[in-house]
Amino acid sequence: MKSSEAPLARWNATSREYPQDMVVAELVSEQAHKTPNALAVASDTQTLSYGELDSRANHLATRLQFLGVGPEALVGICLPRSPEMIVAALAVLKAGGAYVPIDAEYPLERQLFMLRDTQLRVLILQDNDEAAQQLPAGDWQVLILNAEHEAVPKGISVPLPAPVSLQNLAYVIYTSGSTGQPKGVQITHRGLLNLIYWHRRAFSITAADRASQVASFGFDAAVWEVWPYLTAGASVHFPNDATRGSAKSLRDWLLEKEITVSFVPTAVAESLLELDWPAQLPLRLLLTGADTLHRYPPSNLPFALINNYGPTECTVVSTSGVVLPDVGKDRQPSIGRPIDNVQVHILDDQLEPVPVGEVGELFIGGDGLARGYLNRPEQNADAFIPNPFSDLENDRLYRTGDLARYLPDGQIAFVGRTDEQVKIRGYRIEPNEIVMRLNQYPGVQTSQIVARTEASGEKRLVAYLVSDETRLTRSALQDYLRSYLPDYMVPAAFVRLDSMPLKASGKVDRSLLPAPTSTNTIDDDVYIAPRTAVERRVVSILAELLGIEKVGVNDNFFFLGGHSLLGTQLIARARDSFRVELPLRTVFDRPTAAELSAEIERMIRTDSISAD
Repeated sequence: MKSSEAPLARWNATSREYPQDMVVAELVSEQAHKTPNALAVASDTQTLSYGELDSRANHLATRLQFLGVGPEALVGICLPRSPEMIVAALAVLKAGGAYVPIDAEYPLERQLFMLRDTQLRVLILQDNDEAAQQLPAGDWQVLILNAEHEAVPKGISVPLPAPVSLQNLAYVIYTSGSTGQPKGVQITHRGLLNLIYWHRRAFSITAADRASQVASFGFDAAVWEVWPYLTAGASVHFPNDATRGSAKSLRDWLLEKEITVSFVPTAVAESLLELDWPAQLPLRLLLTGADTLHRYPPSNLPFALINNYGPTECTVVSTSGVVLPDVGKDRQPSIGRPIDNVQVHILDDQLEPVPVGEVGELFIGGDGLARGYLNRPEQNADAFIPNPFSDLENDRLYRTGDLARYLPDGQIAFVGRTDEQVKIRGYRIEPNEIVMRLNQYPGVQTSQIVARTEASGEKRLVAYLVSDETRLTRSALQDYLRSYLPDYMVPAAFVRLDSMPLKASGKVDRSLLPAPTSTNTIDDDVYIAPRTAVERRVVSILAELLGIEKVGVNDNFFFLGGHSLLGTQLIARARDSFRVELPLRTVFDRPTAAELSAEIERMIRTDSISAD
């Protein structure tokens, strides 16, 4: 073994035994027999004890089996986030089938694609959900939850024993596809059990815990918000949509419901870290993931922050680690280390391990690997490759498309996506580097950086940030970033948002980030309008070149996103408008509209005197 491979082998020595004699449905039933009166799930409008949850799931599972559901049969669940959602998912598992979450908020075309792609045996809908019931009929059978008219064989009150093995499917969750079509990720009971037992061990989950269910049902984080707790006898609590959409409201709800463990998407977690918390509270763990974490917790945070990473193709979580306060501010928080029975390899283009500290592509192996994509043999061959580091037959690695590097202590630093780099004026830029700095500015809760193409065809960086601080100014933000970053990495505009738009996966939906306008951008405290005819024309030229609605006479051309190429266009426009030849050096030395106008007026006067 090469000396450089020794620590990698040690860091990947994650083998740990876990019980494999019962699958999830059996574990939940076991809890129901132990503590039938204990609280299992609760929302604003409904609570279910373990006995009630188990009984209702048994009844529904019997109906599903009567409709032909068994091992490997796929059952769609199109229900809102609610205790009913858990009843339905548990019933599918009890019947021996695999559940397919179909988020009721998805566009109709996406729902139809999933229905046809899965070749569902049964689709579960709610009797009062008009939108879901507008879905067209298909080869699947529709089961209306709460309706009692479906025939059930007499004398059967519990589902028949289902011969489910660890290799059978537990659920199929769809992710966005690079081809433009969603891909159904097939997760087996082995992967789900490994996740459950690691989660319960790593976070010391007991029956006394109260967990939140925040993620959308179609996002795989919902899997670990539910099953680790219900198999341990803990309770799962649902905040309503308005509450989970606001960091302040969610904080107040977590305190009111005495939640002890909560998962929230990264953008929400970064906002929660900026809020005030009481010194003593039930919450002991805030779990986050789905996007890149850029913020460290403050030293007085009364609970632990855990950063998690994992593609859907690897059963929710592949690496995890505690984020300590104010450690390594010059780099973003790590994504921790591999979880139990999961291996992480950071490889070069030849699938060779890169040295510790160097960047490579992240590959994942172990018990969490999905069976593959549903009905996608070519994509399976590309994404799930033979494991060159294993002697086991048919062992595979998943190619994530993520860039990472091992840190000297064995933690993993996430660098970015292979396809997320942006190029502006010839410079390659990692947006995460800018976000990390911007998030350290006082009052900024969370931020995103996007390269937008303006009408002129030029690209410029735009920062989107969530902040309650009303005194932020563009020039102050730019000056701060310029003290750490080169000019070409300083955003030209800053847009304030109430919250980041999120996909069902918990990632920021960049397609919904609005274009900068005069009403949503953060400007300087004092806007000075043009005062002379020359200033009005110069401001108009700058606004057209930079794609900005409003330019003040004291605004800096370069701070607004200008550069030398646009500077030459500015000189050409000035020549056409004023019949003067501005040297390019003047644009650098006198970059504000007022200074440029003054120089143009001086040159006009000089030319006039010379003509006389």
